[in-house]
Amino acid sequence: MLMHPQFDPVALRIGPLAVHWYGLMYLAAFAMFVWLGRRRVRHEPYRTLGWQARDVEDILFWGVLGVILGGRLGYVVFYQPLTYLAAPWRVFAVWEGGMSFHGGLLGVLLAMAWWARRQRRPWLQVMDLVAPCVPVGLALGRIGNFINGELWGRLAPPDLPWAMVFPAAGPLPRHPSQLYQFALEGLLLFVLLWAFARRPRREGEVSAAFLVGYGVLRFAAEYFREPDAHLGLLSLGLSMGQWLSLPMVGAGVALWVWARRRPT
Repeated sequence: MLMHPQFDPVALRIGPLAVHWYGLMYLAAFAMFVWLGRRRVRHEPYRTLGWQARDVEDILFWGVLGVILGGRLGYVVFYQPLTYLAAPWRVFAVWEGGMSFHGGLLGVLLAMAWWARRQRRPWLQVMDLVAPCVPVGLALGRIGNFINGELWGRLAPPDLPWAMVFPAAGPLPRHPSQLYQFALEGLLLFVLLWAFARRPRREGEVSAAFLVGYGVLRFAAEYFREPDAHLGLLSLGLSMGQWLSLPMVGAGVALWVWARRRPT
């Protein structure tokens, strides 16, 4: 049984300025997106279609807006609607925490639709470019969760070699679910998607693979992650994260079938 190292959430202090590890993870995720995106535009069909490195930087700008706005609104709507309905001004209190991946995904989808319309490019072509670059950012985010000692896992058997005590969660050993999600939704999904996307695919296939892959892996990881205290487990003993992942898988399967019926 291990003890969580209790990292200082502040990585660096410069006078009154405190730089948090979680913020650094976000910056690293954005940098990795640009690096991977520049490699993606050298793959087919993007090289033939005239994509440039500056397109990746534009996508990042709009994508960040989508993540922040969608992630915050998604948390408000999916996880604590009554709380924020009673005090609507708290929606803007982002320093209190509260972001939803599924809300962030919806925000990115809308932001990419806006960018694709302005650039007169097919929306699914844009999403197929973006999808393989996302899991590395998700992995870095989970590392930030682990450093902060948050979003810990469910109770684990005491004889589990990697079971970990998170002091903020009490004295009992738990699954380090942040590391499970780092490995599954982050590294594994990245390797599978990147290998799949290296060859030319029908428009929409890479996006479909991301939706199905993330939805399935997140659904599995949720069995080891402690449900939100104010929600607990919902119908059929599933967490909110699992219920939100099911539509992702369904949408991915539908998109895959649609893409496979289109000409190459």
